[in-house]
Amino acid sequence: MASLIINEKKKKGTIAPEIYGHFSEHLGRCIYEGLYVGEESEIENVNGMRTDVVEALKELQVPVLRWPGGCFADEYHWKDGIGPKENRKKMINTHWGGVVEDNSFGTHEFMELCRQIGCKTYVNGNVGSGTVQEMSEWVEYMTFKGVSPMADQRKANGHEEPWTVDYFGVGNENWGCGGNMTPEYYANEYRRYQTYVRNYDENKRIAKICCGANSDDYHWTEGVMKTAFDHTPEEYHGFMDLLSLHYYTVPGTFAEKKSATEFNSFDWYETLHKAYFMETLLNRHSAIMDQYDPEKKIGMSVDEWGTWFLVEPGTNPGFLYQQNTVRDALVAGITLNIFNKHCDRVKLACIAQMINVLQAVILTDGEKMLKTPTYHVMHMFRHHQGAELLASELSGVGCVGEDGMDVPEITESVSEKDGIITITLNNASLTEAKDLEIRFAAKEAKELVEAKVVTAGDSHAFNSFEAPETVVEADFEGVKADGDGFKLTLPKASVVMLRVKA
Repeated sequence: MASLIINEKKKKGTIAPEIYGHFSEHLGRCIYEGLYVGEESEIENVNGMRTDVVEALKELQVPVLRWPGGCFADEYHWKDGIGPKENRKKMINTHWGGVVEDNSFGTHEFMELCRQIGCKTYVNGNVGSGTVQEMSEWVEYMTFKGVSPMADQRKANGHEEPWTVDYFGVGNENWGCGGNMTPEYYANEYRRYQTYVRNYDENKRIAKICCGANSDDYHWTEGVMKTAFDHTPEEYHGFMDLLSLHYYTVPGTFAEKKSATEFNSFDWYETLHKAYFMETLLNRHSAIMDQYDPEKKIGMSVDEWGTWFLVEPGTNPGFLYQQNTVRDALVAGITLNIFNKHCDRVKLACIAQMINVLQAVILTDGEKMLKTPTYHVMHMFRHHQGAELLASELSGVGCVGEDGMDVPEITESVSEKDGIITITLNNASLTEAKDLEIRFAAKEAKELVEAKVVTAGDSHAFNSFEAPETVVEADFEGVKADGDGFKLTLPKASVVMLRVKA
């Protein structure tokens, strides 16, 4: 039997709520049809935002939303998306599907969406094809309260008071679609651009995000950190708050992706093995950051993560619309547990993407909406937001996998908030349930408050518009009190959450 020992007296740091953030790009049906249907739509909406989607996102307690991209961000010119909608410029979205972008969803609409959800704002600026002046004026437009050309234009467009911009990304994937830059060149551009991302209200300081690496490009991290901090004042508070990292779980290769719903046992373990690679990435990128930032003043922002499969048959390849099975639920559970346990460095993360794109938490089809298995996992994990990470250790746990694609059979993280301990567990085995005993360092009986599970008899199961509740967050009955701890059997291919009174 496997054993989990929890030391509720040893707290290892606060899990930033923003680790549970989301990403929304002008890509496929994420913004249009997914989040935004327009004020004239027959689909129920408030100021153009889908009511059903907004309500579902509020249940997730979404902490932060990233927009407008993604690759789209470095071709986005914000002035095209303000003012009367009939006057806004139309363009072809050359990155994603070759469709017309009418800019009806712009700065005002994004801020309204975040207001309705109740989340923080993460705006990504254009370095690849934009200018310092353009970025500076956007920040002024959004956040300046006094008299200025941009503030006056915002007021003329219907919003008297400035908004709060919580996070501002200075470019996106500038090693690729954001300009094909070298790390040294980008770092110098970052130094210049970030200078003009000004804080017009010191009580609402903007956290600046520097473009970090693609997956295991450690050379990029080294080059950016070294150049960014060359001749930088010793007091660099506000110069760089976070460094990003993008990593997608792709079974097969980007050139030859595999199906989201049709997979064999090797595909299952390959996917989870690649998801678990996040642990290695965080360790190695953090080690490089430690050379320049040993006090960990700079957080890591994993602001694009998730599975990437073939699109669903018959859909636009540029829309990246894919289904979401129990396998995606395990990827989410494994990844979020890793983020929790790296809360000393990881301060923000955004699943890609929120609606109808890649590992989405919600899918829509006209008036229909469904919650994916990933949604239900993130709903269970929401209790970790803002909680204190507790020391925990597994024993008696091996690996499962095929042909070198191994992954720990159980992964976990444990946190405490408001007198409640939240334990999240993943059983990666495709075929075997796993017995587990939970013990606490403080030998005191604990009361089980809640137990939930996301799984299905068939690991290929997913939620469709015909059967939207095939894979849901269900009550988990298999937990038994055992002295000062608990015993349970984790179902095969499952994500489990327990909450106990501390």
